[in-house]
Amino acid sequence: MFAEAVTWDLTVSLINATVQLDQPQGDGTRTVGTGFLIDAPRADGTPRVVLVTAGHVVERMPRQDARIGWRVPLSDGNWRFTPSPLTIRDEEGEPLWTSHPDHDVAVMSIEAPDAFARAAIPIGWLADGYTFARFDVAPGDEMMSLGFPRGLSANRAGFPILRVGRIASYPLSPVVAFPTFLVDFTVFPGNSGGPVFMTGASRRRPGVPEPEHPFIAGVLTQQVEMDSERLGIGVVVHANYIRETIELLNQAEREAAEEDAAEVAAE
Repeated sequence: MFAEAVTWDLTVSLINATVQLDQPQGDGTRTVGTGFLIDAPRADGTPRVVLVTAGHVVERMPRQDARIGWRVPLSDGNWRFTPSPLTIRDEEGEPLWTSHPDHDVAVMSIEAPDAFARAAIPIGWLADGYTFARFDVAPGDEMMSLGFPRGLSANRAGFPILRVGRIASYPLSPVVAFPTFLVDFTVFPGNSGGPVFMTGASRRRPGVPEPEHPFIAGVLTQQVEMDSERLGIGVVVHANYIRETIELLNQAEREAAEEDAAEVAAE
């Protein structure tokens, strides 16, 4: 089913964990974005799959249900693309996702098919506020990203398209001072929300320390434009803010559980 290797290949694993998000708008058009799945167990150890995307992707989907592009492997080696409903707002229209208060990141807990739950990337593979400094990540280092530019997939099975570019901005840390960084590749509508990551095979400068394992560096949020001209540069929010948003989700779930317990006690 999903690709496996003795040494975990973050590229293939992230391809398996990356999904298309879309919502038809009723006029023949649709809003399209990208999301990826993180394995983020709750504090009590309960398994949980968290969908990560750019905040504006879901904010621009006004209806209650969006669609998430699951892929199903078939016995003959082929695949079937199976978009399924994903409820992103409650009946009153309130968002079911959690947003970062300062950055274009959104997360939500979802029920994923077993194969996708197994494909979700461990939360420990998200870069933190010190990863770039620890491994001397710098301008010119290679990054990769996955997404669905203008809703286009790599094939009819619905797999994302891989892009490769180099870090195009400086400085990169401290993250609190520089929460975003630039990568030299073209971004289209539909790419937003995709993972940006570095692997051991990435081209880097000689003599710099190699990470112990590949890591997700951030989430792609937008294309740089000037006077309506696209400059072929993507903006990436550091993965540390994905971590912070997941912690906000944890907090919201704890508060909801406490409210439910209080209501039960009051009955």
